[in-house]
Amino acid sequence: MKKQQKTNESLPNLKPPLKWAGGKRWLVPHLRPLWQGCGNPRLVEPFCGGLAVTLGLMPGEAFLNDSNEHLVNFLNRVKEGFVIDLPMENDRDFYYRCRDQFNGLLKAGKQHSAEAAGLFYYLNRTGYNGLCRFNRKGFFNVPFGSYKKINYRRDFRPYAEIFGGWSFQPGDFEEIELEKDDFIYADPPYDVEFTQYSEKAFRWEDQVRLGKWLSRHRGPVVLSNQATERIIKLYSGLGFKLLYLDGPRRISCTGERTPANEVLALKGLA
Repeated sequence: MKKQQKTNESLPNLKPPLKWAGGKRWLVPHLRPLWQGCGNPRLVEPFCGGLAVTLGLMPGEAFLNDSNEHLVNFLNRVKEGFVIDLPMENDRDFYYRCRDQFNGLLKAGKQHSAEAAGLFYYLNRTGYNGLCRFNRKGFFNVPFGSYKKINYRRDFRPYAEIFGGWSFQPGDFEEIELEKDDFIYADPPYDVEFTQYSEKAFRWEDQVRLGKWLSRHRGPVVLSNQATERIIKLYSGLGFKLLYLDGPRRISCTGERTPANEVLALKGLA
């Protein structure tokens, strides 16, 4: 018998706190009936990103993982009722000073501090196209953005109640301790050339490793990715049911916007 979980649907509807390239808010209407049809189980996201899907579904219980430790540090601070006390300005020179300050914290081993979390939020909101990109040395290298106006948020306490039943973990997806009834929604980096959202790139061998890991889960699984020939071959070969959707225009690392043909790979769903 499937375990019925509570949801957070009665709580305030809050937007994702960060800008996040490739966010899947547009997929929520497709995912909600699949998740609810399983009895609103614990939602597990191996690549939680900016939380567009989690905040769209509003589960009572969620396990949210991401390889980007700076993102997870920020989200854990928000869960505690984060209030940013750092100055924030939409100014080029100020942005690069803050970027240097953030990278200085990384070099000093203070990447999990409240100061680093506040700077990460500022850089995310102010940097080019909302990208989160690191060089091979692990330093943030997104250039200044071109926004005329930015509405910065300082007080994240309204998120604390919603985040109360959610756990955030940094690391590889295979480190997640799954329960058999977990509903997994996996949104890995697209199968495209640019995949370096954290210090380590997500390569094709990682896509294959992910597909095999998902195929072993006994509960319901939904994966979304760009419908490239090899993604289709991978998941059809692993026994997933494939659905095709016309996705919104995606943002590349150069800012170029091109239409994306999306695929949903489904397993363990009626």
